[in-house]
Amino acid sequence: MGKDLFEITVNGIKLILIFLMMVQAVPILVWLERRGSAFIQNRFGPNRVGPLGLLQLLADAVKFLNKEDFAPDKAVKSLFYAAPVFALIPATLAFCAVPMSVPLTIGEYTFRIQGYDMNVGIVFILGVSSLAAYTILMAGWGSGNKFSLLGALRASAQIISYELALGLSIVGVIMLYGTFNLTEMVNNQIGSLQFIALGHTVQSNWLPNWGIFYQPLAAVIFFAAAFAESNRLPFDLAEGEAELVAGFHTEYGGFKMLMFFIGEYGHMMLASGLMVTFFFGGYLIPFVTPEALMGWIQTNLTESQTAANVISTLMHFISFNIKFAVFLWIFIQVRWTLPRFRYDQLMDLGWKTMLPWALANTIGTAAVIYFVS
Repeated sequence: MGKDLFEITVNGIKLILIFLMMVQAVPILVWLERRGSAFIQNRFGPNRVGPLGLLQLLADAVKFLNKEDFAPDKAVKSLFYAAPVFALIPATLAFCAVPMSVPLTIGEYTFRIQGYDMNVGIVFILGVSSLAAYTILMAGWGSGNKFSLLGALRASAQIISYELALGLSIVGVIMLYGTFNLTEMVNNQIGSLQFIALGHTVQSNWLPNWGIFYQPLAAVIFFAAAFAESNRLPFDLAEGEAELVAGFHTEYGGFKMLMFFIGEYGHMMLASGLMVTFFFGGYLIPFVTPEALMGWIQTNLTESQTAANVISTLMHFISFNIKFAVFLWIFIQVRWTLPRFRYDQLMDLGWKTMLPWALANTIGTAAVIYFVS
């Protein structure tokens, strides 16, 4: 956590800020989803409460907070109330391990722009995020409702099925970078595209050295599986309101329902952050190394080392968030573009298509690394 009280305090504040950032991003994403769906469907969307309907978020928050708190008579009360709380935890803990900018150095202190940096970051993220299946089962069983239980069974089976393809798609990325550390993965994507094959150096000055150019199949599989992990369309069979009323959260309302929404959007943010980190250079600015950017800042903006560090960290943070926002918009757009799968189609896609292709990508990557490099 740190070498003294000041560093420990700052690192603790970072964790709180990341959690607040994720929670505060949810109303903005909901507004974007409403306005985006209205744009796609050629209608207005929220436009009455406040400019562009922005204050509709505040009205919804007041509505959620003032709704009656109730529990079904046959509910298992401990599980029923615990499920929404635990829905927030997996995505938040996992997102804290995602690096969002270059470390900030102030005097003798160096602060990483992430909750915590660990050498087994991928293992930690996969382990923690997979706990979301337990919160869904808690909600389904704890509600004492057969529709909720059916929705929970669908959701947990879906998550477990697609975790295999998602995990295998990352194996190729791990072999490519030779590390489990997310910061080291980002650093391996610095500069323009360059690699050594059969003793020859292949270089391109007009393509960045991003993982998407080395692992395109893994990127497609990972992103598709991330939709299923987040229970987003076209994989939202857990909700399937046409046949299951509302899925595992049928009996929830008010603030408890809001916590499930925050958990769902948290998994969207986690998936977007990992896509940026694995395949799109993380917080790096394309074609610009952190050292070159620091030199430019000190030459053109300020000679102060501390001020230059702050500006560099801020610019890389903005770079990360621009890429991050693009993938969040893709999540929103896909929801209002593609129809929902049938359940047998969903399972066939996970087990018969994505899993074999992810395994083939892993074997192919290993073969290329062994014979070509």
